[in-house]
Amino acid sequence: MAVKTQKKTVKAAQTVGPVIKVAEHPKVGIRPTIDGRRKGIRESLEEQTMQMARSAAELISSTLRHPDGAPVECVIADTTIGGVAEAAACADKFRRENVGVSLTVTPCWCYGSETMDMDPQTPKAIWGFNGTERPGAVYLAAVLAAHSQKGIPAFGIYGRDVQEKDVKEIPEDVKEKILRFVRAGLAVANMRGKSYLSMGSVAMGIAGSIVNPDFFEKYLGMRCESVDQCEIIRRVQENIYDPEEYKRAIDWIKKNCKENKDIYNGKAGKSRKEQNEIWEFLAKMTIIGRDLMVGNEKLAEMGFVEESCGHNAIAGGFQGQRQWTDFMPNGDFMETILNSSFDWNGIRKPFVLATENDACNGVAMLFAHLLTCTASGFSDVRTYWSPEAIKKATGKKVNVPGLIHLINSGATTMDATGKQRKDGKPAMKPFWEITEKEAKACVDSVEWTPANLGYFRGGGFSSRFLTEGGMPLTMIRLNMVAGLGPVLQIAEGETAVLPKDVHDKLDQRTDPGWPTTWFIPRLDETNPAFKDVYSVMAHWGANHGAFCYGHIGADLITLASMLRIPVCMHNVPEDKIFRPSAWNSFGTKDLEGADFRACKNFGPVYK
Repeated sequence: MAVKTQKKTVKAAQTVGPVIKVAEHPKVGIRPTIDGRRKGIRESLEEQTMQMARSAAELISSTLRHPDGAPVECVIADTTIGGVAEAAACADKFRRENVGVSLTVTPCWCYGSETMDMDPQTPKAIWGFNGTERPGAVYLAAVLAAHSQKGIPAFGIYGRDVQEKDVKEIPEDVKEKILRFVRAGLAVANMRGKSYLSMGSVAMGIAGSIVNPDFFEKYLGMRCESVDQCEIIRRVQENIYDPEEYKRAIDWIKKNCKENKDIYNGKAGKSRKEQNEIWEFLAKMTIIGRDLMVGNEKLAEMGFVEESCGHNAIAGGFQGQRQWTDFMPNGDFMETILNSSFDWNGIRKPFVLATENDACNGVAMLFAHLLTCTASGFSDVRTYWSPEAIKKATGKKVNVPGLIHLINSGATTMDATGKQRKDGKPAMKPFWEITEKEAKACVDSVEWTPANLGYFRGGGFSSRFLTEGGMPLTMIRLNMVAGLGPVLQIAEGETAVLPKDVHDKLDQRTDPGWPTTWFIPRLDETNPAFKDVYSVMAHWGANHGAFCYGHIGADLITLASMLRIPVCMHNVPEDKIFRPSAWNSFGTKDLEGADFRACKNFGPVYK
């Protein structure tokens, strides 16, 4: 047998326990603060202040969603906040309503330390209305100073242009900052209390898969869970999976998963019977991997109550190599399917599952997923191709400044094929925007290559596709540095369009059975890490990188500052950088250095 698992049926327990429900989505709390002086002052400001709160709530709720598609809910304080009693009442309401992000709004002077949000773990921003009739800007400056003085960094939002006092529209520059803050703040709130699940341990000595629980607990507010890979074998042997879903899965695989020819193994390859058995195992393995992460109510109905709970994992990783892959089918299929926005159950929210249990890259994937609500990719940062090297290898001159070859053994999301469309161009979209036609086009463009038995003795299948060119991407990596802690790298760019014969020759030089993404970062001759494509490759901090659709570097910088993770490399324009106002006190000329100093000074949120 290709897959040597003992067939075993275990009678399930008859007692079915309660289904575990995870807490509702975090909400955005809006705090309308006001001048507390009665007998005319406060009364004259009530409507304008509450209108600002309603406008902010409408902007947020109509624009943003959680990764599962649910609209973002806003909670507005019951009254305007003119003093400490009302601030306390607002705080109580926010705790009851599961508020995870706090936005204060005001058009006027308020009593700063009396009205401010004092919760140290909640990301917070203050929007001070730019109108000359009332000193909203003065309050903004005063309360930001109070936040800095108390060690509770906050973001300041202030429109560039003076507005009329009765205007209801939010200026575009203010909208941009509010939405950037809320996207990042919700990412923080959605991670808090969740888990990272390691299936297995360290793959082949890769440092990124040495999972650091202190980092997850102190910086992300997450816990680290771990299960041995043998748990997958146990669940296969004891039939601890939904048999109805398994039937759907194997039928879908037979219909949709086109096999590539065996390009590696020749006569030493697996027989047809063995390959069919591997496909059956992989279908079960994929279902089980997901159940381990998030649970499955169906298992409780079957009597497997403990197994039904899952590990409350918002992200995870699968070790695979080598202890698993030396005798069992590799994890490429499971990782590809779970990281994609569609499978035998239809179009759905993608999961975040890191290859080789590289948790550092898994976190980068998670950041991208939470900020964009789209699938994120996982790749080896394999090769830098200079224009000269391309010409030497292919005989053709290609009009590119250089290429970074992103490629892995077949675990990258199928969304990365680029077969979805936005404004007629290749894209990776939130699952609720993906059409059935687009999902089918992604699946149809993937071939499944029988695994190279020299590397994966247990067999398996690796996805093979080429990412369409002309798609904006952001490449991301989290690294751990002794004595410093976590640092984040960001590179915005786009996928390249290459002539087919050029791609084929370069791909053959590397691995033609795996998925390829040709990436060109946006260059900046004034930035040492981005003066050319070679410099980007040379400055990259690890063997893996995550990527996502779009240019989200500015959002990542905002998120990193909330988590006190300095950004050591990026090509985001300076006017897009949005960090807490306290960062200004650590230097305004060298923003990168100031970021490091500020993060060190304030330290992790959950310390």
